[in-house]
Amino acid sequence: MKATGLRHRKGQLPNPPDSTDVEARRTFLKLGAAAMLTPLLLNGRRAGADDDPEPPVFPPSPPTTPWQEELPTAITPLPALAALTPAPTVAPNIAGGEAGRAPHQRYDELISALGVAPLLYELKAKEQPDWVFNPAYPPQPIWGYEGTTPGATSPGPTIFARYGRPILCRIRNQLPQNHVGFGTPEISTHLHNLHTPSESDGFPGDFYSANKAGPTLTAPGEFKDHFYPNIYAGYDQLQNHIGDPNEALGTLWYHDHTMDFTAPNLVRGLFGFYFIFDPLDPGNERDPIPGALRLPSHPYDYPLSFADKRFDANGILFYDQFNPDGVLGDKVVVNGKIEPVLKVAARKYRFRLLNVGPSRFYGLSLVTPSNVRQTFTYIANDGNLLPAPLLNQTLVSFSVAERADIVVDFSRYPIGTELYLINRLRQDSTRGPDGTGIGSNGPRILKFIVDRFPPVQDLSQVPAALRPLPPLSLAEIAAARVRRWDFDHDRGVWVINDRLFNVQSARAQIPQGAAEVWVLINDDDGWQHPIHIHFEEGRILSKTREGRNVAVPLHERGRKDVFLLGEDETLRVFIRFRDFLGKYVMHCHNLIHEDHAMMVRFDIVAQSGNPGPGGGGSSGSG
Repeated sequence: MKATGLRHRKGQLPNPPDSTDVEARRTFLKLGAAAMLTPLLLNGRRAGADDDPEPPVFPPSPPTTPWQEELPTAITPLPALAALTPAPTVAPNIAGGEAGRAPHQRYDELISALGVAPLLYELKAKEQPDWVFNPAYPPQPIWGYEGTTPGATSPGPTIFARYGRPILCRIRNQLPQNHVGFGTPEISTHLHNLHTPSESDGFPGDFYSANKAGPTLTAPGEFKDHFYPNIYAGYDQLQNHIGDPNEALGTLWYHDHTMDFTAPNLVRGLFGFYFIFDPLDPGNERDPIPGALRLPSHPYDYPLSFADKRFDANGILFYDQFNPDGVLGDKVVVNGKIEPVLKVAARKYRFRLLNVGPSRFYGLSLVTPSNVRQTFTYIANDGNLLPAPLLNQTLVSFSVAERADIVVDFSRYPIGTELYLINRLRQDSTRGPDGTGIGSNGPRILKFIVDRFPPVQDLSQVPAALRPLPPLSLAEIAAARVRRWDFDHDRGVWVINDRLFNVQSARAQIPQGAAEVWVLINDDDGWQHPIHIHFEEGRILSKTREGRNVAVPLHERGRKDVFLLGEDETLRVFIRFRDFLGKYVMHCHNLIHEDHAMMVRFDIVAQSGNPGPGGGGSSGSG
């Protein structure tokens, strides 16, 4: 059922953004989209599955040579720095080259309460001129992040963080400002989905370069400092100086979130991993403290990213940022490589799986060379440990921006064994997986070779209980305000409650500390939407499909920050908004939908009569 009183009249376009259309919608996606979008806007039809214009057909990528590129057998965490120059400041150091952000919220209070100075990190967004995806393709430029080792990589350096130890991360923009082609050389880096003050959340309008400032910044800059307190949600509620440990995350990722250009900038490579540990999940499988889970740990705690990309006839990365349907990649790039090999020891590994997008979904199975499916243990979804592991799994499915942690025990296999990750999920367009869904087989995208015994005994484990869920109060749910959000595709544009994204205006103002039920609705046939809500995780209360209640899958019963909204589905999600103020967004993480305005701003505001716990966030215009 549609939300009432919200649909615009047929033949009348959804509301445009204000503020002179935000630089004429970034000079209409850098000049060139107007001719393509205008017919879609004027065709006067509601674009459902049966009446959409057929998307353009892109030529297939040239063939590649499998199993030639090797991934490193272990990642190297980014080391902290002794100092940053110029030194970080609570207010933006505009004179020193920093972009005009809001002041860091609650900085002095939190540093004092945690009793420790922040660790200092620096990332540089840069172009890498000679990246090799596969030996069949020529070296070519990508965008990535550089840490302390020269050269940008995609994924960028992995940060190991810890709850209770804050981080100040400086992110410099050193992308080529004379860039031509898809993407834009401004950045706004979102750490998905840390409990972060709004000025450090990577808000889409906070993009910057040395000569350009987004509409929600006050000045351009060469860099922007991000304050990551690394506290659990519920800090104010529990008054225990760190928050609720049951709200902990584990697998996060940072990525560019520049308004209108998230998809092309991510296709170019601007993302990386951020692991965060705590006493329950300490990142040490030999931790002697009682209660520690002792899951497989570094160097056997390994991130794996999956990105769909398409290449032109010359093997050069291609993306059409003007096409409202986007571009479905036909090559799966795993940690920056096409069909790579990962050599593993004969022991347990924790793999942190991430769907980078922009549009492909995955249904992954581990198989032998003769396609016999192998079992693994599913322990976390969307970066959150499940209450209990899901044992003897043979398939893990996830949409764009979802994460899944699995444990694979390679000690079951003789040295020399070869195994493959295959993608069994069938998908021919950016709308989502085909109606036929999971196939019996699929293309091989990653090869494992068990090539050695571990140097020390494997003491890691997967216990029967992982992280408890925070309790839900039926009375609190019943008393919570309900908001309805309808995700729709209307006459060639992507809308929420029939409106385009307006970066300057909040569509909801939520009192700090409030709990709400958000009803996410997709009653438009033919499209699936992975909905990401920034700032806090939510719990799915119910799911209906075509008006009938359906069971919530086991892996979706924990805390989530991406909610896959399938065709003709409605989700009821319970979510809290605690500890910080300011501007955040909810959007579809099928990135072409996000860039074509399927996004909404919401602001967390101080409760009436309460000035809130510090400044730094804008309250928006409502």
